[in-house]
Amino acid sequence: MTFTLTDSLINEIVSALENQETKFLLDAETLQFVDSKTAAKDLMDKYYELPEWSSSDGFKIREDFVSKLTYSEVKSELKEVLHSGRGVFRNFRNVLKNYPEVEKRWHLYKNRIMHSYINEWYNGLREIWGLEKLDYFPESDENLIHDDFSFRKYNSITDKDCIILHVNETFYSEQQSLPDVLHSALFEMWKSQFEYADTFDQTGFFCQTMTEDFAGCITASLVQNTQEQVYKITSLFVPVHFRGLGIGTELISMCLLELKKCGAKFILMPEIIVPDFIEPLLLRNGFEKIGSGFAAKLQ
Repeated sequence: MTFTLTDSLINEIVSALENQETKFLLDAETLQFVDSKTAAKDLMDKYYELPEWSSSDGFKIREDFVSKLTYSEVKSELKEVLHSGRGVFRNFRNVLKNYPEVEKRWHLYKNRIMHSYINEWYNGLREIWGLEKLDYFPESDENLIHDDFSFRKYNSITDKDCIILHVNETFYSEQQSLPDVLHSALFEMWKSQFEYADTFDQTGFFCQTMTEDFAGCITASLVQNTQEQVYKITSLFVPVHFRGLGIGTELISMCLLELKKCGAKFILMPEIIVPDFIEPLLLRNGFEKIGSGFAAKLQ
C-alpha cells in the first residue's frame, strides 16, 4: 500500500520522530500514527516504520547549527548548553527564546534537515514500490530571509571593493589544498574578468546582515557582441558561515527576475570556479550544465 508524502504529513512525522518515548508506525491507509506495541499484527502490510531518529541525531543537528552561527554571545551560550550533559534540548530551547532572530533561523535550519531526511526515507519506499524518486527542495522562507538580511541592487561604487575582498578570502578558504601561487592565479583570473565586466555596467544584488556585514552577492553583465541578449554571471558568493539559510537561492532568484525584465534571453555561468554548494542552487533554478559551466534560458 502506497501513500503520498505531503508537507503536513512531513511535519507530523517530525513530531513523531521527536517523541523518543514511543516508537510509531505510519498507517498508510489512514495516515495516522500507531504505537508499534499496539499495532494489529494481522495488518502489518499497511504499516510503515518511520526512519530511525535518535536523541544523538537531534544533538548532532543542534551542534552543526551552533557551529555555523556568527553571533558570539548566543553561540557561546548554546555551546555551554550542548556540553552541560543535562536537559540539553530543553535548555537549548530556553536560550533561543532570548534571541528571536536566531530562534527563527534554528527552526528554518532544523526543518530543512528533517524534511530532507524524511524525503530520503520516502524515496526509499518509492523505489520499493517501483516508482521514480521525487526531487525535494525545502522551501526557503523569503520573509524570514528578508527579516534577517537586507538585499539591495549592486552598486559598483560602494560594493565593488567589498566583493573583491571577500571573494579573495573565499578562494583561499574553499581551496585550502592548493599552493598559494595557484590561489593567487585563480583569484587574479576572476578579478580581471570581474573588473572588466564592471566597465559595462554590471547588474546584480548585494546582501548584508542588519549590522552591515557582507553576507553574499551576485552580479551579471551583458556578453558583448552577441545578437541576442545574453548575460553571464560574474560573481556569486555566500560566505561559508551564512550558507544553508537560503541567501544563495534568493540572490539567484532576484537576479534572474531582474534580467528577465531587462529582456535577457539567456544567462551563462562560465569557467569561473564554482564552489560545490553553488551547483545545486543553479540546477534548481533552471540552469543546465554545459561543459565546465552552466546556462539557463530566460525567455
